[in-house]
Amino acid sequence: MKEDIQNCLNTLREGGIILYPTDTVWGIGCDASNPQAIQKIYDLKGRTSSKALITLVGSEVMLERTVLNMPEIAWDLIESTNRPLTLIYDEVKGIAPNAIAEDGSCGIRLAKDTFCQQLIQRLGKPIISTSANVSGEETPKDFRSISDTILNGVDFVVNYRQNEATSQKSSNIIKLKNNGEIKIIR
Repeated sequence: MKEDIQNCLNTLREGGIILYPTDTVWGIGCDASNPQAIQKIYDLKGRTSSKALITLVGSEVMLERTVLNMPEIAWDLIESTNRPLTLIYDEVKGIAPNAIAEDGSCGIRLAKDTFCQQLIQRLGKPIISTSANVSGEETPKDFRSISDTILNGVDFVVNYRQNEATSQKSSNIIKLKNNGEIKIIR
């Protein structure tokens, strides 16, 4: 795992994109503050940039640094769920504009996975996490289901957890408005 994390760090710092295991499905990621790397992900997935990407943070402190006007209900939701939860916040900072929705909101998940937490903490900033599939195709449930297009299109593929046969699910998604309004997306 240590070698994979170091290789990921080298790739992310050079503006590259990685294929890595998350607390949900395998993801394609990059430094969330690097618009050129984010564009590489959109290009690889064949996805329009009008569809925002999810960002992962590695700690509560990083979450508080990234979200402006953090709604109090967010902490209750994060603490009460037993499944990965992505919350969409109205305003963020430190995230590249092309990873943020047109209305200024951004989906952020506090990673619970040890690999992701260590990677993000060592990088010192959030990373992008989008499912490892071409846009419009089914989300791969495990590493073996990832297409050659994705495998060959990233700059580094993590070895850790490739042999796991357990099928993972995407996160729940809830949109939190600064005014307290809550909308369940998924």
